[in-house]
Amino acid sequence: MENEPQNVVITNIKLPFFSIVIFMIKWMLASIPALIIVGIIFAGLGFGISILVEMFDLGYLFDGVIVLPPH
Repeated sequence: MENEPQNVVITNIKLPFFSIVIFMIKWMLASIPALIIVGIIFAGLGFGISILVEMFDLGYLFDGVIVLPPH
């Protein structure tokens, strides 16, 4: 009988409005470093791909898709 699952239904959560606002502000501020890290990763990938394209002269694969500066 101890291992039988029990169903629970939550009908209401009482939170003050300003507690929710403070939580959302903290959440927004905590996301800023994560966005900076993701931006650095995408910039590194972009630079890495552009370096590989230039190293192996694969610019013809991107004709009309990405405008590369002239050599």
